[in-house]
Amino acid sequence: MALDLVNYEQKARDAVKAFWGHREAARQKQIQSGKADQGERAGVTGGKNMDGFLALVLDIIKSNGLAHAEIHQNKAMLTLPGYFRPTKCWDLVVVYERQLIAAIELKSQVGPSFGNNFNNRTEEAIGTAHDLWTAFRKEAFGKQPRPFVGWLMMVEDAPESRRPVRDDSSPHFHVFKEFKETSYLQRYDLLCQRLVQEQLYTTAAVIAAPRSAVNTGDFTELSSMTSLKTFVTALAGHIAAEAARLG
Repeated sequence: MALDLVNYEQKARDAVKAFWGHREAARQKQIQSGKADQGERAGVTGGKNMDGFLALVLDIIKSNGLAHAEIHQNKAMLTLPGYFRPTKCWDLVVVYERQLIAAIELKSQVGPSFGNNFNNRTEEAIGTAHDLWTAFRKEAFGKQPRPFVGWLMMVEDAPESRRPVRDDSSPHFHVFKEFKETSYLQRYDLLCQRLVQEQLYTTAAVIAAPRSAVNTGDFTELSSMTSLKTFVTALAGHIAAEAARLG
């Protein structure tokens, strides 16, 4: 049976428009209330910025054989056990017949503070995956096949995220040459590639979209390995395989 990618490109464009629209609506609401957060935080506190991408992932799962699975998106049901910490709350968890089918993180970053946020996102992504796979090896989920573990990132496409960064000095040892004078978008691309190469995530994707995409939904991909198509195809394939195995 062919995989159903649910017209993902159009749904991704709708998700991008919703992302910027929700941010602006949240910012305006706080301004009108007289309690606006400082800087870009005013656009974050609405909490629905990545809902369009969440809907895309849900459609992939439901259209490839597991519509009857437990697909959790409410915070109270998103907690999974860890090994180095008691629990971790994911953005989407799929369970079927008491087996973990998928755990997915949906993240975003806008300017102007790309540097600190990139480092925080990197440490979070690595730590989250390492914790989950260690718990998996210790049979926190029982004896079962490897689940799909995904990481999807949307970054603001702006001059600051595309400008080469010269902060790669290391006083004692050489920095990997791939990082030298790269932009934050390029670093996210490298991060996602290496998260997959080191088997920390089944697949990891990064897309970039400018604020003007609130009207068009336009977005850019950085490489085929970290593209949205690679992400949704891998997810659809895993879901279809699990549906066949458990059906």
